[in-house]
Amino acid sequence: MPNTPSAVGDAATVFTLGEKATTEDGELISQLFGAIGKVWRADEKLFDAVTGLSGSGPAYIFLAIEALADGGVAAGLPRELALGLASQTVLGAASMVKGMAKHPGQLKDDVASPGGTTIAGIHELEKAGFRGILMNAVVS
Repeated sequence: MPNTPSAVGDAATVFTLGEKATTEDGELISQLFGAIGKVWRADEKLFDAVTGLSGSGPAYIFLAIEALADGGVAAGLPRELALGLASQTVLGAASMVKGMAKHPGQLKDDVASPGGTTIAGIHELEKAGFRGILMNAVVS
């Protein structure tokens, strides 16, 4: 089950093997879907959660990118620049999570200077329940 980022070669694909499937079948599936992104094997009982996270997740990120860009426009940036900055910022942040041996919370803390604009923005997000909202979206 790949997700829509397969269109650009960055899919998150999860598969399971039926009782008659062989190890070789699993290796073939990994190779095939590895051509369009990253692949994990998981028990079928986890597929509802997989769907909520990686199946629906791209839409949540698209919404976040749009909102970040809208915030940039509201702060005075031209739309094209705001959208470029928002999408590159999300791409860069995701690359850091994937490529560094740090928890996302630590990466967040590395950006949030005491009394700075980042921690002020995080405070606003937390007042609105940002993390809980995302968690609830995945579970629903």
